[in-house]
Amino acid sequence: MSEYQQEEAAQGVAQENTVLIGKKPPMNYVLAVVTQFNNGAKSVKIRARGNAISRAVDVAEISRNRFVTDARVGAIAIGSEEISNEDGTRSKVSSIEIILGR
Repeated sequence: MSEYQQEEAAQGVAQENTVLIGKKPPMNYVLAVVTQFNNGAKSVKIRARGNAISRAVDVAEISRNRFVTDARVGAIAIGSEEISNEDGTRSKVSSIEIILGR
C-alpha cells in the first residue's frame, strides 16, 4: 500500500469505487477500473498525486478507449495537498481526481 493509500485509509477518506494510483504499471489500475464498472458501478473515481498524475491520465484513457468504450469523463478536479515529510516538514504536492461515468 502506498503512502497515499495509507494516509487516506488512516483518515477514512478512501471510498468505494475509488482507484488510488501509485507506482504500479498502468494496466494494474485499468483492471481495477474495469472491475468496478463490471461490478455495477455507475462511476469510478481515479485519484493520484505527484508523479502519479500522468499515470492516472493514462489509466483513464486506456480504460475509456479500450475496455469501457461507453464511459465518459464526468469531471476532472485538480488541486494541491499539503503532506508531512519524514523529517517533520510540510510540503505541497499536486493532485488530480478524474471521474469516469457511464
